[in-house]
Amino acid sequence: MSIVVGFLPTPEGTAALNAARREASARSAQLVIVNVAFPRHGLHHQEQEEANNAALEQLEAELRTAGTSYTLVHPVGDYDPAEELLKAAGGPGVELIVLGLRRRTPVGKMLLGSTAQRVLLQADCPVLAVKANS
Repeated sequence: MSIVVGFLPTPEGTAALNAARREASARSAQLVIVNVAFPRHGLHHQEQEEANNAALEQLEAELRTAGTSYTLVHPVGDYDPAEELLKAAGGPGVELIVLGLRRRTPVGKMLLGSTAQRVLLQADCPVLAVKANS
């Protein structure tokens, strides 16, 4: 059995990871961490990628120390974060998807779409959505 979690080194990503770790522990399940990294464009892409890689290294060290069973999925190239999460959750034995939510304006949701909304609507298993600082 496994728990899929979308992770970025953001407050929302950390909240999702913490909730997923609690769920995995309670269910004796493996974590499948899908690192849907920042967009591959923009002036600060290199800085974002370095911060993401540093956060992943720290996370893996913490998980190994804690003895947590996990798999890290780190898509590369041009990909859709929602599709990567749904693909990871499509495997056998996935019990739950955990997502971090951030506040967005209605116009922002309309123009940019929402990874969380797509996962909530298309997932074949339950989805736990968490907010940062909750």
